[in-house]
Amino acid sequence: MGNIIKIAKTDFPILDLLKNRWSPRSFADKSIDKNIIMSLLEAARWSPSAFNEQPWRYVLGVKNEDSNFLKILESLVESNRIWAQNAPVLLACCSRRTFVLNNKVNPYSAYDAGQSIAHLTIQAISENIYVHQMAGFDKDVLRKNCNISEDYEILSVVAIGYVGSPDKLPENLKKIEMSERQRKKISEMLF
Repeated sequence: MGNIIKIAKTDFPILDLLKNRWSPRSFADKSIDKNIIMSLLEAARWSPSAFNEQPWRYVLGVKNEDSNFLKILESLVESNRIWAQNAPVLLACCSRRTFVLNNKVNPYSAYDAGQSIAHLTIQAISENIYVHQMAGFDKDVLRKNCNISEDYEILSVVAIGYVGSPDKLPENLKKIEMSERQRKKISEMLF
């Protein structure tokens, strides 16, 4: 079985980059060029933030190139580790809890960090690279492994790579990988 393409069946027109974006669990055994990785981070760098604070920070792990990859991988729950180990890049996303200017709590830092990952994701899809964001990880393990200060909230771990064949996945995950993408209707999103 070849690689899967999942194009969203939208009710209204949206950009192809958005229609083509999905979160695979099957990643090809193919590294990502360092310049492309830097372009993904550059896209994240230019996302908006409250007071231009740019509170996001990342731990970048490149498979077979640095120790961060295994440090991040070790923090994942088993059901994520099983497939994320095949991604060529793992990224831990954090946000500074306070404003640099006055050290007061920044209630928008997680929102802003999420926007930075959204920008990274759209840049990635423009390169035919896919992103799968995860909440299934142990924050304490990740904080210890990567020496992340308590000043930063750990928000997510992101697997980044080219789509691979779902045949590499266990049967239960293969079924999810092959299923049609679903979204709530716009009417369910509006108060």
